[in-house]
Amino acid sequence: MKEKRVLYVSSEVIPYLPETEASSMSYFAPKMVNDRGGQIRIFMPRFGNINERRHQLHEVIRLSGMNLIINDLDMPLIIKVASIPKERMQVYFIDNEDYFKRKATLTDENGDLFEDNDERAIFFAKGVIETVKKLNWAPDIIHVHGWLAGLLPLYLKNYYGNDPLFEDSKIVTSIYNQSFEGALDAEMIEKLRYDALDEEMIAPFEEATYNNIMKSAIANSDAIIKGSEDLSEELDGFIDAQEKPVLKYYSPEEFADAYENFYLSQVLEEEEE
Repeated sequence: MKEKRVLYVSSEVIPYLPETEASSMSYFAPKMVNDRGGQIRIFMPRFGNINERRHQLHEVIRLSGMNLIINDLDMPLIIKVASIPKERMQVYFIDNEDYFKRKATLTDENGDLFEDNDERAIFFAKGVIETVKKLNWAPDIIHVHGWLAGLLPLYLKNYYGNDPLFEDSKIVTSIYNQSFEGALDAEMIEKLRYDALDEEMIAPFEEATYNNIMKSAIANSDAIIKGSEDLSEELDGFIDAQEKPVLKYYSPEEFADAYENFYLSQVLEEEEE
């Protein structure tokens, strides 16, 4: 992975949120690339239950201050950063008081999805891309983890499709067995239409279920990784029907060589020396 640039975009990363398959691989995969001579950037939402003092988050003034348009509303983008202890890895946090100040991640105290999770997902996708543009850091690979990050492939392929910074970037999405019941806001597709996204590409959001969000991510990615050993039959079948590289499930204890080989030979299509 020497000198390769990999952007990791995740709903969750340890040690900032509890350990799950997605949060674990959102830590171990960039650590592997970092250890093997690559360059990495990690982005996640700054959920309100992340302890800023304990994890020493601080605002990056030069990256903050932009407003993102979400469904005709100007929403201020705040960028914070922290370093994972002992790993020399920085994590960038996408923040906004309206979307992320509450002391929870995706559900309320009753376990119900927040009504604005659709807007939070749109804001997160746009916030990551706009911040990477400000950094002027062109990634070779963009690796997406978790459904809240699931709009990133759609926006990169469509809304930002002509941006020269991402012209050569390849998108990889990991699919996990971390779903939710029901669907996001029924008006989500209208909010995507506000950004003039292609009608065919946003069709899955007529009903923004977990499976449909991930189907959109899969369809707009260049390669797929099965992040869980057991996926739903619907998603498993959809992945296997794709004419694109697919990597089977590997545990955190055995993934490193498989991921590096997949990145280089299947995603970037480089010849082995």
